[in-house]
Amino acid sequence: MLRSVLFFTVLFFFASPATSQFAKGTRMAGASVASILANSGKTEQTVTSIGSTTGKVSGYEVAITPSFGWFITEKTVAGFTFNFNPSSEKITFEENGSVYQKDKSRKFNLAIGGFARNYFKGEGSFLPFGQFGFSAGMFDEKADGFFYGGSGANVYKRTYAGNSSGGFIVNTNLAAGFTKMVGKYTGFDIYAGYNFSYSKSKYNKNTFVDRGIDGSIDETEKTEYTSKYSNHRFLIGIGFQVFLEKGKKK
Repeated sequence: MLRSVLFFTVLFFFASPATSQFAKGTRMAGASVASILANSGKTEQTVTSIGSTTGKVSGYEVAITPSFGWFITEKTVAGFTFNFNPSSEKITFEENGSVYQKDKSRKFNLAIGGFARNYFKGEGSFLPFGQFGFSAGMFDEKADGFFYGGSGANVYKRTYAGNSSGGFIVNTNLAAGFTKMVGKYTGFDIYAGYNFSYSKSKYNKNTFVDRGIDGSIDETEKTEYTSKYSNHRFLIGIGFQVFLEKGKKK
């Protein structure tokens, strides 16, 4: 990941200057409409009564980011972004064809920030760019799951449900791509990049234990804890941009 950061940083600051494409003061409005991550993998755990088992991991994350900016030079645009970011993850463990553990989480991020994009020398209607962005905001997360454990007369089912409050998140990203102009005022973006995020939140969790698995709750536990989380990700996205010259309407 460090190599990716260095690569995009060098590209952003030291690439060849762009041929004059846009007049200073031109407005750029658009959105990243399909910054998508999907994951599918495996995880392993050891349970005393079962042994080592492999679980399935699946999930998705979608980032929709409207933006609005102004060209402060003929090749550099700076402005504001809004981020809407739903995501979900599920982990399941099976033994002899039956699911004995399942954990699900769902998160929704809402953030506002800024960006700076620099266009480089391109050929024809293809305009390569490098972009840096920063955003901060809040998020909501819910999680639930269950676990079957024990054996014989000591079998039990443990279920839980939890949610966050006061979640805070910060994102920084570096990206490189190109805008394919399809007219004087409209272009489509394709890009790849690196994202670092940090979040902090307080969680409230309720756990219920059904001993004997007879449908009655024998134990209830309420837990409050604070979680801090950082993440490094690789992103691929597409989007669109509309360019409006200063003093003119499309």
